Amino acid sequence: MTTGSSSLVHYTVSDDTLPRPGSSPSSGGVTVFHHAKLDVVMSLSEAGPDHGRQKEVTMCRNLSKYALIFLFLALSGLIFLLRNIQTVENWNCHTISALNQLQNRIQSSFNPVNLPTFYHNRTFCAHLGQKPSPEDELEERYLLDSIAWPEPPPHSAQITLRQTSDPVHSLFAILPTEEGREWHVGDQLEVLVQMHDFQGRPKHYGGDFLLARLHTPELGAGVAGKVVDHRNGFYSALFPLLWEGSAQVEVTLVHSSEAVAVLQRLREERPDRVFFKSLFRLGFLSETTVCNMCLPPDQHHPLCNYTDLYTGEPWYCYKPKVLSCDTRINHAKGGYLKHLITNKEALLFQSGVNIKVHIHASGADRINVLPPRKDKVEVESSSNKPEPNKLGPSGYYYEDSWRPLGGVTMRQFNESSAIAQCLKNKVINMYGDSTVRQWFEHLIAFVPGERLSLLALFSTPCMLPPGSFPLKLPFVPPSPELKEFNLHSPKNVGPFMAVDSTHNILLRYRCHGPPIRFSTVMSSELRYISNELDGLPGGPNTVVVLSIWAHFSTFPVEVYIRRLRHIRRALLRLLDRAPGTIVVIRSANLQALDQEVSLYNSDWYSLQLDEVLRAMFKGLNVLLVDAWQMSSAHHLPHALHPPPVIIKNMIDMLLSYVCPEKKKGRQTLRNHN
Repeated sequence: MTTGSSSLVHYTVSDDTLPRPGSSPSSGGVTVFHHAKLDVVMSLSEAGPDHGRQKEVTMCRNLSKYALIFLFLALSGLIFLLRNIQTVENWNCHTISALNQLQNRIQSSFNPVNLPTFYHNRTFCAHLGQKPSPEDELEERYLLDSIAWPEPPPHSAQITLRQTSDPVHSLFAILPTEEGREWHVGDQLEVLVQMHDFQGRPKHYGGDFLLARLHTPELGAGVAGKVVDHRNGFYSALFPLLWEGSAQVEVTLVHSSEAVAVLQRLREERPDRVFFKSLFRLGFLSETTVCNMCLPPDQHHPLCNYTDLYTGEPWYCYKPKVLSCDTRINHAKGGYLKHLITNKEALLFQSGVNIKVHIHASGADRINVLPPRKDKVEVESSSNKPEPNKLGPSGYYYEDSWRPLGGVTMRQFNESSAIAQCLKNKVINMYGDSTVRQWFEHLIAFVPGERLSLLALFSTPCMLPPGSFPLKLPFVPPSPELKEFNLHSPKNVGPFMAVDSTHNILLRYRCHGPPIRFSTVMSSELRYISNELDGLPGGPNTVVVLSIWAHFSTFPVEVYIRRLRHIRRALLRLLDRAPGTIVVIRSANLQALDQEVSLYNSDWYSLQLDEVLRAMFKGLNVLLVDAWQMSSAHHLPHALHPPPVIIKNMIDMLLSYVCPEKKKGRQTLRNHN
């Protein structure tokens, strides 16, 4: 480059005049620098100083003119900002909230690391909460021993599907009595079941989950059988003969022993397979995090502790990234974890193959029951019987009406006026899951005068469930009015309340505290049953109805024992201060199963919880509605929420406890064990 006076000159140069990468600069000692669309050209040419001063004056004039425009725009923007600061803040909060919600959705869908894992500590979930007393620990060991299930032999993990229980190859046979093949009312029928695998070979160990029923659908009659596991591939099913005529035996494989072993492992190791979530909100900022009873803390995921102060029942949520723990506003079911079992294990849970499939008889599956013997001799029980893993019958159906065996006579409340008269001046408090909420819905649906009456529903043939026995009842116009009071509660969640001001009836329902798999429950409405019971005055006009089992199937049994222990203590306190209080407990019931439902809510889980419940309330002044056997003995398909004909019998049983026909003493849980 040549030396001389210099000046800074601005040009507008098209892209075509610029040198391309790798090309040589243009002649005349000019170097071109390209920045966006503005090119600065530095020239060391022969331009004079006057030319430079003229350019500088022109630039200054242009800058002063633009500066006034920029100043005006800046002042206008500042005034706008000051006058609309609240709107800008709202925009900001909405943006942050939307981004957080989007982030939470993305993390919940694609980043499962936020969900806890429990593979390495089988006892973590079972031993949360307050430390039990020595007496409580002793009871817990007794309860766990009482429901211990026979395990498959060692090395069963290597067993293939062909070596597991197959209901098609398995058989049952009706055993004759000492008098031959003649049965009378009052006798006991015994059926022997032999399990085979898919290759047709007999099995030599127990642990299969079987159901047995003796029924006569055309009579609307049925009774559940007691199944005894001999632990060698043979099972006995025992039935009391309670009605005359033809009766059919039905034996069903619910789960093979190998499938039960998988369910047991999931219960102990994967209590996270149903997870929950809570929404945290402050103003326009909101976050959603995962919650559960068992959330192992770590450095990357601090916890919010919502352990109940009175019972010590544990509950945790992952702490939001921005908001504090006290901004939680609701609780909801988050979802179900998938891919919990291997492909090999999935073969053990196939609908129509090895989940609730009937076992065929090797001969006749029916008997003819004759009238009672005139010189009836008590039939001795078979000797050498192992301890049964099912409960004996607490009642049976006849003409689709439940008939309890001992303790109480069940009345038929076929008129809405009779229901209102029974509940007159009563306060009925229902606590628990959706199976007792179904009772609340049943009462308010059929008792009010402005709606179709219960009597009309069951006396109209077209309204009967398929295959049910028609009730021959006259139509009686409804009269009472049990009206639901609108508490603006979420549908199917509650709390709910209904009032009959004419008969002074108050009916209330509230769901139990977590874990609860409802859609959305406000945090302020999460109440533990034991705390609610402590707030009741009680008395002879107070009825307490409890049903708590369906939402505990994914947790170790110790969790359920701890919850029932708190409820039992609260009930004892209630009965001490108000001995006339009527307490009714609804047991678990059978339900429809497929592979997915089996892994979370199998009937095997429900059976285990039901046996714990009966044992823990045995001997107390509480009453039982045996929903397990009422669903097992009926010929209609199993359902988590049983059909109306079964619910009607449950309500009749409840009302028979509240308004007994005769003062013969109450039937407590002692009569069912």
